[in-house]
Amino acid sequence: MLGQGGHVALAVMSLVLLLCREAAPIEVPQDLKQPPTIVKQSVKDYIVDPRDNIIIECEAKGNPVPTFSWRRNGKFFNIGKDPRVTMRKRSGTLEIGFRSGGRPEDYEGEYQCFATNDLGVALSNKILLRVSKAPLWPKEVLEPVVVTEGTPLVLACNPPPGLPPPFTFWMNSAMTPIPQDKRVSMGLNGDLYFSNVLTKDAHTDYSCNARFLFTHTIQQKNPFTLKVLTKEPYNDTSYNATDPYGGRKVAESTPTFLSPSGTESSKMVLRDEQLLLECIAAGLPTPTIKWFKKGGDLPGRKVKFDNYNKTLKIINVSEEDAGEYVCMANNHLGSIRHSIFVQVKAAPYWLDKPFNLVLAPEENGPLVCRANGNPKPNIQWLVNGLPIESTPHSPSRQVLGDTIMFRLVQMGSSAVYQCNASNQHGYLMANAFVSVLDMPPRMLGPKNQLIKVIENNRTFLDCPFFGSPLPDLRWFKNGQGSGLDGGQYRVYINGTLEIKRARAEDEGTYTCVANSMLGTAENQVRLEVKEPTRIVRAPERRSAVRGSTAHFDCKVKSDPSLPITVAWTKDDKPLYLGWRLRKDEESLTIPNVNEGDEGTYTCTVKSEIDQDSASARLTVLEEASLNPSVSSALPPDRSDPPMDLDLSDPAARSVRLTWIPGNDHRSPVTEFLVQFEEDRWEPGRWQDLSTYPGDLNSVILQLAPFVNYQFRVTAINAVGQSQPSRPSPRYKTSGAAPDAIPRGLRGWGSKKDNMEITWEPLLDLERNGPNLHYSVWWRRKDLGEGWSNMSTFGSKHVVHNTETYVPYEIKVQARNEFGQGPESNVVVGYSGEDKPTDAPTDLRVSKVDSTKANLHWKPVDLSSVQGEFKEYRLYYWRESSLVPGLMVSKEKKTKGFYSIVAEPSGILSDLVSYSKYKMFLVVTNNLFEGPPSNTVEVTTKEGVPDAPKFFSINRRTFDTVHLEWDKPLEPNGILIGYQLKYQTVNGSRVGRAQLETLPPNVTEFTLRLPDRSTRYKFYLSAFTQVGAGVVYAEESPHFANEENLTDPTALVELTDASVASAFSPTPSPLAPLTPTTIAPTTISTSTSATPTTPTSTTTTATTTPSTTTATTTEASTTTTTPELVTFKRTDQNVLVGRGREIWNVTVESNSNYTNVSWRHNFPAGSSEFVLEFTLDSDKSVKVVPVKQQPPVSVADLIAGAKYQLRVYSHELNSISSKSFIFKTKPAYIDQVDIATQGWFIGLMCAIALIILILLIVCFIKRSRGGKYPGGGCVTGFAKYLVRDKKDLPLDPVDQKDQDGSFDYHSDEDNKPLQGSQTSLDGNVKESDDSLVDYGEGGDGQFNEDGSFIGQYTVKKDKDETEGNESSEATSPVNAIYSLA
Repeated sequence: MLGQGGHVALAVMSLVLLLCREAAPIEVPQDLKQPPTIVKQSVKDYIVDPRDNIIIECEAKGNPVPTFSWRRNGKFFNIGKDPRVTMRKRSGTLEIGFRSGGRPEDYEGEYQCFATNDLGVALSNKILLRVSKAPLWPKEVLEPVVVTEGTPLVLACNPPPGLPPPFTFWMNSAMTPIPQDKRVSMGLNGDLYFSNVLTKDAHTDYSCNARFLFTHTIQQKNPFTLKVLTKEPYNDTSYNATDPYGGRKVAESTPTFLSPSGTESSKMVLRDEQLLLECIAAGLPTPTIKWFKKGGDLPGRKVKFDNYNKTLKIINVSEEDAGEYVCMANNHLGSIRHSIFVQVKAAPYWLDKPFNLVLAPEENGPLVCRANGNPKPNIQWLVNGLPIESTPHSPSRQVLGDTIMFRLVQMGSSAVYQCNASNQHGYLMANAFVSVLDMPPRMLGPKNQLIKVIENNRTFLDCPFFGSPLPDLRWFKNGQGSGLDGGQYRVYINGTLEIKRARAEDEGTYTCVANSMLGTAENQVRLEVKEPTRIVRAPERRSAVRGSTAHFDCKVKSDPSLPITVAWTKDDKPLYLGWRLRKDEESLTIPNVNEGDEGTYTCTVKSEIDQDSASARLTVLEEASLNPSVSSALPPDRSDPPMDLDLSDPAARSVRLTWIPGNDHRSPVTEFLVQFEEDRWEPGRWQDLSTYPGDLNSVILQLAPFVNYQFRVTAINAVGQSQPSRPSPRYKTSGAAPDAIPRGLRGWGSKKDNMEITWEPLLDLERNGPNLHYSVWWRRKDLGEGWSNMSTFGSKHVVHNTETYVPYEIKVQARNEFGQGPESNVVVGYSGEDKPTDAPTDLRVSKVDSTKANLHWKPVDLSSVQGEFKEYRLYYWRESSLVPGLMVSKEKKTKGFYSIVAEPSGILSDLVSYSKYKMFLVVTNNLFEGPPSNTVEVTTKEGVPDAPKFFSINRRTFDTVHLEWDKPLEPNGILIGYQLKYQTVNGSRVGRAQLETLPPNVTEFTLRLPDRSTRYKFYLSAFTQVGAGVVYAEESPHFANEENLTDPTALVELTDASVASAFSPTPSPLAPLTPTTIAPTTISTSTSATPTTPTSTTTTATTTPSTTTATTTEASTTTTTPELVTFKRTDQNVLVGRGREIWNVTVESNSNYTNVSWRHNFPAGSSEFVLEFTLDSDKSVKVVPVKQQPPVSVADLIAGAKYQLRVYSHELNSISSKSFIFKTKPAYIDQVDIATQGWFIGLMCAIALIILILLIVCFIKRSRGGKYPGGGCVTGFAKYLVRDKKDLPLDPVDQKDQDGSFDYHSDEDNKPLQGSQTSLDGNVKESDDSLVDYGEGGDGQFNEDGSFIGQYTVKKDKDETEGNESSEATSPVNAIYSLA
């Protein structure tokens, strides 16, 4: 449903742009001096309308501005002397007017334009000017044409010659075209041909008409009168298509050709033009025309049959279309053939068209002009319009046929060179100037251009530049790295950079730099990659009742940064919304639907760089019936099947089928499908015969002979197909000789002394009768032998006792009881092949680099191949690598070279660098290989390495990232180190890149992060002396996917105690660090057995009996204590067995899965591994077989569980890593200490503030009536705080003496407390200025501010008569402590 036209158009446009960029020459800026260049001119064969003024175009550019002159018929054309001729300003275009009289015919001739400035002369093509002519038909009296019924007839047209030739057609006096069919048709020459005449052809107004294109006039010839003589009276009532002679007996005739005459003719056609071949035959019944090509098949993609198969048309003719074409005309009385020998010639066409050449002083360069044609064109050079032979000799140029070589050119030698390639069929001429300039590089395009492109599309970044000598142009991305060329980048000669498939990571600033010995110039292009604009919910086909509402969806997804517009069309025309239709961002609503709303609605969404569209059809139904039980508002449905099939008008190979259509159920029938079933070859199987328009219900079916048919019909509407109708009565056709030629005829040898002739048997419906068999003929080619033949019922015949690989001519013919069919074309086959006897010799190698080598050898005599030469096949294998200790595969590979030249050569590519290869060569035919040549040895040069074997990034702590990699599988040389580039990433923004160069034995690296949210992108590559290899890019993982390091059990546990022993015992605590912010610190480790001690950090190790935990922190804006960073050595976690090892097991765990990595020294692809997980809680074991190389991801683990992991070899169970303990994360992620959260701190501050306000209010309230204003309030507040604890005894509060000792009781324990206001049960007791006498404890002492210092105990009140029960007086200090 989605529209694809826009995408196809964009694809075609991209291809055109690509071809333009491929061939575009370097343009010279217009502000620089340059010779003239013709930019516009009239066509070579220029036909003009005599009623209009004549305009002959010629425009040119150059600096200085060129002046123009003309030649007519080879002589100078003085424009100033002819008042009718004017030349446009700043142009060479001529205008010839005839207002003041004159004849256009007087100006016919050959014109040529010359554009001249100080640096040279440019020429236009020779323009042949002719005036269009439309002559009248000559006056003539045409006698009536009298013919006998059934005989052939040709009515000649002979139109008057016009310029250009007229278009002819036949009409009657009512200006109605003469009906044409298989029997009556117009030929290519305009004549009207009758294969046989019927009485109905008798008319008095057969008129040939000629339409002239330029004058838009039609000339009519006097009409023909045709009279038809019959031997018996004509019965109009008995006429039908199967018996056009009304029951009369008309003599039948075998086919004869009306056009062309004879048995053979010839035709010449030019390359790239259109080939038209015609065969029109006479005969009764009307013959059928078939076409063949001898020695091959017709070019199916270019061939087309017109005029009822009488005309064969081939467009864009090429050389391979030459040959013998055969047309065959046959009816049931016989057949005839006519051969047309087609020659393909060619006017000159370009192989290498010359382009402008810009050279610097003392520079060399070629000017090439290569053309081809048939016959081969002659090449002529001119300089500034003069033959190069007649110009002064220049030592700086040398003419070498189609090339002019310039050497050590000097300033002032600029000129325009013309190349003229001509033969008898036409000519080509091209101007190319040679300009000698001395110019530093300069950029010609706009500065800092912004390019927006859709993701995954091909992109071109233009950088037009100029300089002399021609600068070397290179592209860079984000100002870093080496030049962009290769892989998904391609740089064209005109400076354009192609990105074959733009991705999000391709966004950035691209810089093009043009550099020569005279200086440097650069420009920048900013590339933004956008998401495509797509319709994600397209409109769907709707059927709506008149008066109801229709709704179409059009939901769009696009890049958020690109504005889009949504437009609707109806039947490909803009949709006028008016007041009734409503459109929003995602839909179109059509209320109150009427008949005018029916049609196809298309939603088109466009952004500034792409678009998408989708269509759906709205069908309007009639209003609902007044009777609710019968509603026309039902949706359309499939039609009912057709009924009452009837057969009539029987003939030998046709019959008329008629039926009655069924109910279409509110959806008109668009077509009928007629199927047949026959009971001889495939009984019970229904096959499609033909389809017919939905407005027909009676058709004539074309049938095959000797078939017993029955038919059925299916109706098709917009909803789908109906059920098939009931079958018709059976109809049996009579037999006939075969019409078809067996296909796929070929001859080939299965043995060296035989030839098998095979073909495809005729289809069942092509048999045309019983007892089908085949006659096959064969003979040696070019020996003049007679044909050998035999008959067979099969589709194969073997010719024995042949010579090895000799050509035979073969043909085949099908026959049955009714006669013989047409013979096939003669096909050339070959007998069997044998082993080649000779070997290629002198195999040698030259120009060997890191990945390819040039091969040369001496060829074999083709007769020694003893079969069809197929190729020279090279066997080569990698013998060894020059890298010490690197094992290689010695598997043999092959590459074929097809060459039959005297000194064959080839290029062997895709070799591995820094390796020794051996190779030999054999010659092959289709079945066998010959003996081998000499074996040669090749050593490739050192190259750049492949990418590292793996590259993993782990977050082991909050603030460190650990990188680990392995050496490249193919170092392609001696590794001298690794380059690690990294930079921070934050969405689309990247930080400054930092580069680390590491020695070749280092395969680990640790980066300390400034904060735990920082993410990095890493680029790792190995390098040799040649340069850096393939880059392996990875991005550090998100912290949310890492382990919760606040839980010590979540850290990786190392069972090897040697890690703890590598460091000194825990020192005394360090002094706090000065608050500061430090940059990330990087630590790298070697893969050697000697541990590397970190030197740039202060470390502390914490060792437990069973685990060693290691964390890394860095100083930030708070005071921190550095902790230990540890690194694994290559000898950790190792169990050795039989020389193989598994070590360095690492785990990155999440809540329900974990990523496991390990190292081993098993050969690549030679071993499988098993991961054994033991759950600590119930000791259950989970076993995971692993076939791929680490790292691997294992799922379905239990969140928050502790596991013991062991990795061992599947084949060698005794080779295992040490056990490795880890714990998966709990179901929640990144648990945080609540005491550090802002909301909790704010809540606590608010509570403290409320308590302080309450205390102040209490003090103010009691300040009016007491000596100790705060005591009662504090006491009451304390009692409030401990109300829920009144039944619990209070613990004594430690009272500390001045000497630091503690006293738990006062000296005045027995004194009652005075001034207490409220008991613990809330009863109020009045007193004077003394404390209430409740307590047995010591004296209550107050500081000057009224606060307590001391400790109070609680006892029963002595006065029980006041109604107070046992109560406890509580110290407010105790109350507050009890809260804690």
